[in-house]
Amino acid sequence: MVKGCVLMRTERGRYASVLDEIRKIAGVTSAYPVLGRFDVVAYVSAKDPSSMGSSIMRMSRMSGVVFTESLIEVTE
Repeated sequence: MVKGCVLMRTERGRYASVLDEIRKIAGVTSAYPVLGRFDVVAYVSAKDPSSMGSSIMRMSRMSGVVFTESLIEVTE
């Protein structure tokens, strides 16, 4: 199991519509609006890195998303 979070900056005034669409993506376990440098954070869980990559790429290509930063969990 691969877990991580995706931080997203959205176009001005678009965070609510982006958030609605993000929550529909397979593997997104939760998503919230946040304050600061980013507008939305989504927590993602996938069976393998390839599936994780597909979900993240879908988010990054979504209308209203300016850029993303992905943080993937690592285990020691």
